[in-house]
Amino acid sequence: MSASFAPALAAANDAAGQQNHPASTLYVVATPIGNLADISLRALHVLQKVDIIACEDTRHTQQMLRAYGIDRPGAQLLAVHQHNEAEASQAVIARLAQGERVAYVSDAGTPAISDPGARLTAAVRQAGYRVLPLPGASSVITVLSASGMTGEQGFVFTGFLSSKAGERQQAVQALAQETRAVVLLEAPHRIEALAQALAVLGERRVTIGRELTKQFEQIETVAAQDLAAWLNEKPERLRGEFALVVHDAPVAETAGEGLRVLQLLLPELPLKTAVKLAAEITGESKNALYDQALSLKKS
Repeated sequence: MSASFAPALAAANDAAGQQNHPASTLYVVATPIGNLADISLRALHVLQKVDIIACEDTRHTQQMLRAYGIDRPGAQLLAVHQHNEAEASQAVIARLAQGERVAYVSDAGTPAISDPGARLTAAVRQAGYRVLPLPGASSVITVLSASGMTGEQGFVFTGFLSSKAGERQQAVQALAQETRAVVLLEAPHRIEALAQALAVLGERRVTIGRELTKQFEQIETVAAQDLAAWLNEKPERLRGEFALVVHDAPVAETAGEGLRVLQLLLPELPLKTAVKLAAEITGESKNALYDQALSLKKS
């Protein structure tokens, strides 16, 4: 594998070698979520250039680096994970104080997005040092791009729901009131429980991204109420890491509600205030509600 990436390393140095990579800087480096070919040239260059690599799992990162033909001794890898992030952040800051360049990588994807890294970057910035992000793979953006979700109302990233049944159910009940699309992440041993909880959303569509970018990648869209049955149709559907998009609520779910709310609010409030509140209550378009409000005033 390393031989096949030799031209990529050379290209990385050609492409990024002339860029400024300041000392005393933390480089937050996105890495592939499954397919090794999804690394960026700039990431390859920085992973060779920095003085030390902080990482979620040193063994995993060492294996990844060797696959790219990058040989870093174990002494140049520093473990920074969810159990030691506060303490390890001080070790990183001490390195930055000596003028070193430090890269941070999580096990897969973009650090600090449901992965360690957020406390580290916050501590580094608070200490007065620069944090420089290197964009790349992210399961959140990957599943959104393939979901067909229009994005007209935006989306909400929720990540992993609680492993506790009661808290998970409360989160789903809150999600049911959210009209925007919601991105969730889940592990294979909990995907069935999540599917059962999401069944209360009925016909609302859910796009499932399983094993994204890997050999057995699967992306399907089903009604929330059918998700559990879909997963159990084939044993392999319960394997792998999952990223899911709960699509934005169809307009039909709130159609007419805005008009009813406007009829209640307009006699008591100025037009613009009534429209603003009606939009917040129903999730309907503010422009459409404004037009309805004008018609109601005229009549």
